[in-house]
Amino acid sequence: MYAQLRAFFFQRNILEVETPILSRSTATDPQLESISAQLRIQAGQEFLNYYLHTSPEFPMKRLLASGTGAIYQICKTFRNGETGTRHNPEFSMLEWYRPDFSITQLMDEVAALVSGVLGPISVTQLSYQHAFKRYLSIDPFEVSDQDLALLSKKLTHYDGPVLMRDDYLNLLLSHSIEPHLGVDVAGKICPVFLTEYPPSQSSLAQVITNGEGIKVAQRFELYIQGLELANGYFELTDATEQEARFEADNAERKALGLPEIPLDRHLLEAMVSGLPVCSGVAMGLDRLLMIKEKARSIKEVLNFPIERA
Repeated sequence: MYAQLRAFFFQRNILEVETPILSRSTATDPQLESISAQLRIQAGQEFLNYYLHTSPEFPMKRLLASGTGAIYQICKTFRNGETGTRHNPEFSMLEWYRPDFSITQLMDEVAALVSGVLGPISVTQLSYQHAFKRYLSIDPFEVSDQDLALLSKKLTHYDGPVLMRDDYLNLLLSHSIEPHLGVDVAGKICPVFLTEYPPSQSSLAQVITNGEGIKVAQRFELYIQGLELANGYFELTDATEQEARFEADNAERKALGLPEIPLDRHLLEAMVSGLPVCSGVAMGLDRLLMIKEKARSIKEVLNFPIERA
């Protein structure tokens, strides 16, 4: 599979790069729990706090700002507290960036790559709003917080502390919508791109007003057989806005009792110097192999899952 992927990018003149796994900063997203490591740069020095990356995104964007052009990377990534049939704390990721690509062009390229691994497929699109309307009969942009809480309790049996709006939306998405996305029809793989997420879930994507006059994030997730396989953005290039989002994440982390993350000043400086207009996507390669091999658990495609590491 790796040979197929590298041939795919070689044919498109996309450069393979390597970036550090250890960094002084990491993702600020409250939904992600990083793994920290105590590191001495030189013998006898005090220990410094580093993180195993949750994605190579930040240093890859620094490379983009330096003028590399289109790049990709295959690497190990790490996320704490994620173990199960679809998760392992250490997993394989493919990430690539395309300067001057629209989000639509990137989705086309993602579909072409997946077709090369799984065989010819036809990928459809479904907006976040229409997914909630189709499967839950609610509009995620207009439903009240109270109704979201009641529906979450009814459909997922959640009975814990009051959650933030996006947490309820994520709960409903994972339990009541994702199982329907990209499910086989007549024995054929039928992937679907879920698009136009709420601005509050924009992460590192740009926000626009769509054709229906609704502000949405220019991002997508690819689902096959109810499994999230890839997450892509039309990338934010405004350093001031990016810093504000980092700060907002840390404020939320503090409110939730989570450790705050030092801002990646190297990334912000690179964005100030000029991050090119681009689209980027991250794909879970263990999950891609699960789909290819019809595996029910990620452990079936790992030589050494965390329990045996």
